[in-house]
Amino acid sequence: MTDFFGDTDTAGDAAGLFEAPATESEPEPLTSVPPRTSTPNPGAPLAVRMRPATLSEVVGQQHLLAPGAPLRRLVEGSGASSVLLYGPPGTGKTTLASLISGATGRKFEALSALSAGVKEVRGVIELARRRLLQGEQTVLFIDEVHRFSKTQQDALLAAVENRIVLLVAATTENPSFSVVSPLLSRSLVLQLQSLTTDDIRLVIERARTDERGLGGSVEIEDDALEHLVRLAAGDARRALTALEAAAGTALDRTDERPAVLDLETVEASVDKAAVRYDRDGDQHYDVISAFIKSIRGSDVDAALHYLARMLTAGEDPRFIARRLVVHASEDIGMADPTALQTATAAAQAVQLIGMPEARLALAQATIHLATAPKSGAVIAALGAAMADVAAGKSGLVPPHLRDGHYAGAAQLGNAVGYRYPHDHPDGVLPQQYPPDELVGTDYYEPTTHGAEREIAARVGKLRRIVRGR
Repeated sequence: MTDFFGDTDTAGDAAGLFEAPATESEPEPLTSVPPRTSTPNPGAPLAVRMRPATLSEVVGQQHLLAPGAPLRRLVEGSGASSVLLYGPPGTGKTTLASLISGATGRKFEALSALSAGVKEVRGVIELARRRLLQGEQTVLFIDEVHRFSKTQQDALLAAVENRIVLLVAATTENPSFSVVSPLLSRSLVLQLQSLTTDDIRLVIERARTDERGLGGSVEIEDDALEHLVRLAAGDARRALTALEAAAGTALDRTDERPAVLDLETVEASVDKAAVRYDRDGDQHYDVISAFIKSIRGSDVDAALHYLARMLTAGEDPRFIARRLVVHASEDIGMADPTALQTATAAAQAVQLIGMPEARLALAQATIHLATAPKSGAVIAALGAAMADVAAGKSGLVPPHLRDGHYAGAAQLGNAVGYRYPHDHPDGVLPQQYPPDELVGTDYYEPTTHGAEREIAARVGKLRRIVRGR
């Protein structure tokens, strides 16, 4: 479930939001987390003031909000499973933890993997154990859990398995690679998605009008709103931080209320120029087209320009990565076989680490592909082969190539006469492989660019041997 701004960078960021004060009979918590008040501190950041206090205020991620879904049950207090919340920054991981805690009056403890060690983990577990004897359950929220060592994660296992604590762990990295298997198997893994553009608009509008936020003190022009949405890139906390900075500038410039927040003010406040780019319109297709054609034309600088435009405008990095993978085979192919490896690695990096760090992998792949020798031989070869198939040139598989691993195959002539290439000293020998009507057809025509120069000579030699010329 995606909420307004969600996860925090450290446990300290959660201070003042969640926990009820300790009673005199209860030991002082290791992580002091004062209670959330009904009227947030007006001096707190806008993102903190607008943090959802109830499930009805949560925005986005409907795939986790369906009736009976595990996360909804946890927030409503009817679930008891520990969870790993996996998703980008600003998607609500910390807020969800607080809602789970408050659902049935559970106690809330927060640790950050950036600062806590095994001692702190064991201290919270011991505190939770004593509370459990008094009939109180503890929610333990661990931010950046992927930064915990194996030993630190192992220290949680018994407490999670015996439900001494209800663990809510947050991570921006794929837990399959960053969380130990025993802990992973004891927890529900719930993936949060970045907010949509409509979600971000709702977040901004609610913050603009709500008394906890700006209370209607500013009006936002349409182009300024769209720029805020682009800057957010699916991260509600980033959107609210930018809105707060821009609104402060607008309010300082005039005594009129409401103050008008225009594009110039937003640009001046967040120090980023508006990029003319519509993810759902012509610019989306024009820029990605120019990006690919610049790579194909070996203009590395133009390619980096268009990459920067897409990243700045908040284009989905997975879309860019997919285009790079396709381009590696379509326009480079065997002229540089390592291009596909680089593009695929960049796509994997986007999935593993996310933005903004993944932009470096995208830039590296862009530079590799733009500077690589080019060849369209792969797509041309496949296109020619598929055209023949579409035209009906799909003759019978030669008998000696058919499957012979069943009783009666030999009587049918299947696999009879097949010559095993590894029996020949050169590993290649004369033998018919295509159907009769395609014997002698050449599909792959290597260029003389890059690695294909050597491949071209080898392909010619292989064809002469295989075809018995």
